[in-house]
Amino acid sequence: MLKEFGRYVTFLGSLLVRRESFRTYYHLIIEECILIGVNSVVLVALVSFFMGAVTTVQTAANLVSSFVPKFVISQVVREMTMLELAPTVIALIYAGKVGSSMAGGLGSMRISEQIDALEVMGINASSYLVLPKIIASITMYPLLVVLAVACSLFGGYLIGTTAGIVTPTEFIYGVRYNFNPFYVVVVMVKASVFSFLVASISCFKGFYTSGGALEVGISSTQAVTTSVISILTADYLLVQLLLG
Repeated sequence: MLKEFGRYVTFLGSLLVRRESFRTYYHLIIEECILIGVNSVVLVALVSFFMGAVTTVQTAANLVSSFVPKFVISQVVREMTMLELAPTVIALIYAGKVGSSMAGGLGSMRISEQIDALEVMGINASSYLVLPKIIASITMYPLLVVLAVACSLFGGYLIGTTAGIVTPTEFIYGVRYNFNPFYVVVVMVKASVFSFLVASISCFKGFYTSGGALEVGISSTQAVTTSVISILTADYLLVQLLLG
């Protein structure tokens, strides 16, 4: 375990040496932003919409006291969405979609000796292939989280109002009621950390794939599993640090 962690730290250090020109990275980062962010918009929006809708219905079902005002429903949806559902649950989906793709792509390049060819040419393969993915991930995932928050609240609003659970005025009032701006900082910190963990761990697993096609699948599975465990661990540590 410690040996693998040390190898991971060394891998991160190798990303910062013998770098290519800024123009080269710029084009690579734009391509990765499209693959990582734009291609994930529909999935994130769909999952977030139903996440907000389900949270609204379940919160309303648990408000058994008539003394609790209805706007509390949207307030609970806001808190759950911002602090946990949007950054963390979407990160788990992100690890399964984007992380496995990164690990599989780099693993295929390793077993087909494309990475070895880059290194023979004197190019720092880890920096050339991995650094743009990490930068693109840190850039795009926070934007996806913002989209997830918006879609989740919209889903809660649409289902809550059409089902007669809460009126539009009460829902909007609850979303705005007693809002803590520091929660925005918490969400963005979580999103940045999670995106770095998913991209770096997935690339690490894929970059050091050895064997054949079977090992590429194993690397992808390990990338997702390790990323999920890292996300949940980091989630607890960040909450304890920022809100504890």
